[in-house]
Amino acid sequence: MTARTLTTGLVGALAPTSTGTRPLAPRTGATDGPARVVIDLDLPGATISRHLYGHFAEHLGRCIYGGFFVGEDSEIPNVRGIRTDVVEALRALRIPNLRWPGGCFADDYHWRDGIGPREDRPRMVNSHWGDIVEDNSFGTHEFMDLVELLGTEAYVNGNVGSGTVREMSDWIEYLTRADDSPMAALRRENGRDEPWNVPFLGIGNEAWGCGGHMRAEDYAALARQYATYVRDHGDNQVTRIAAGANVDDYAWTEALMRAIDGLEGRDGRPGPFQAISLHYYTMSGPWEDKGSATEFGEEEWYRTLSRAVRAEELVARHATVMDRHDPHKKVGLVFDEWGTWWNVEPGTNPGFLYQQNTVRDALVASLHFDGFHRHADRLLMANIAQTVNVLQAMILTDPDSGALVLTPTYHVFAMSAGHQDAAALDAHLLLPEEVAEVDGRPLPLLSASASLRADEGTALVSLSNLSADEPRTLVLDLRGRSVTGHEATVLTGATTAAHNTPEQPDAVAPAPLTDVREHERGLEVTLPPHSFATVRLDLA
Repeated sequence: MTARTLTTGLVGALAPTSTGTRPLAPRTGATDGPARVVIDLDLPGATISRHLYGHFAEHLGRCIYGGFFVGEDSEIPNVRGIRTDVVEALRALRIPNLRWPGGCFADDYHWRDGIGPREDRPRMVNSHWGDIVEDNSFGTHEFMDLVELLGTEAYVNGNVGSGTVREMSDWIEYLTRADDSPMAALRRENGRDEPWNVPFLGIGNEAWGCGGHMRAEDYAALARQYATYVRDHGDNQVTRIAAGANVDDYAWTEALMRAIDGLEGRDGRPGPFQAISLHYYTMSGPWEDKGSATEFGEEEWYRTLSRAVRAEELVARHATVMDRHDPHKKVGLVFDEWGTWWNVEPGTNPGFLYQQNTVRDALVASLHFDGFHRHADRLLMANIAQTVNVLQAMILTDPDSGALVLTPTYHVFAMSAGHQDAAALDAHLLLPEEVAEVDGRPLPLLSASASLRADEGTALVSLSNLSADEPRTLVLDLRGRSVTGHEATVLTGATTAAHNTPEQPDAVAPAPLTDVREHERGLEVTLPPHSFATVRLDLA
């Protein structure tokens, strides 16, 4: 079956026949023969912030307890209760930031309950996730210890829903002030002399939902008030992130942008908050039945990838709203919850959101990153949900054996780490076939993005073959710089549902991609079905 008949077949199987086929976007030209990815290596664009590869750790299921934190008495190797193998795996990703303590949990969390001797800390009910009793043994000091062990930066999410302005103001003082202020003195009483660096603070979470079911204008007024009292202490400068829209609620973004001051000129910092967030999850079914993580057919495969592509559309549309108020792009867009959300694994606590992670999840991640790279001028940060044992996790830990498993999504992050803080390059995809419409939107069966590290004389190209069962040959049409060498890596599995387990930890793992040949335009690459690949280029 050729690529053309495959995409035509998708239209009949997954889209209304009345819509026909149409390209994803205006094309600069079609191509005969193999597809082409045209990259101008001498025209760097916006910097792809490393923070687009950020992570999220909520007090949810086994993310914190049993994931990151096992306690000092655990037989699992740990440093002050924090799992050593989890830290080592995440350090290998060059994890740039970690968001904590939520999520919905953030607007029930009172930080003073999580400081001081653990045996004296009050308990609370985690009503959002499993209705379990939380003992607060993992609190501010434990989280900041984790941040330091990871060599990353802290994104702390404050409590607006059930908290107070003073509570949030005191927390940032406790975390970041160096002198003998009341909160700095309290921190020292609890064993930490020097302040921490906290560059990001969230002003509540999902204020339209679990964070208070607020109206946009009401929350915007609160965000201005709370952010005013999140002060910069000493050399610590905070980026204050307002709780932004759910999916396509552009009116919410409009209300927040109207609430920001200082957007008229190029100079000056906007305020009282400097960024707004966005949340969107990918699933193959409706909210009530999101689909299985591992049992799915071809139709669900393509529908899921189409819905992953929607993430870029949402970024573009919210960015357009922001551009009307902020043409100089002084306010950052923070996509701080994204990823797949499936029905929980059978036999697990439904409130713990534990799911497996397959090749399909890996390609959902690669599609998000391609879109993020193309919008690097507005996107400040992104955080996959979540890091360990919850939703689209990097790492799964076995509760019985303690074994650690790296997921296919982990490997996409690892293979893409070279894009962090590199300059985005346009990667123009030229296809010989018409693009099929899936789930109401065009879905090309190839995706690509690229970046340049001018100081190192290297470029990195990401390529995704979305076909469930067909390999794909394409040409990297490389212009503007001479290529002196290349190294290619591929990630795929025996099936679209292949995944890693303690028994088969490397069923989906990176391997050298040897099917790369020199071509008169640059390189010719053949990608296996359902695969993600990166090609590192050495430039003259």
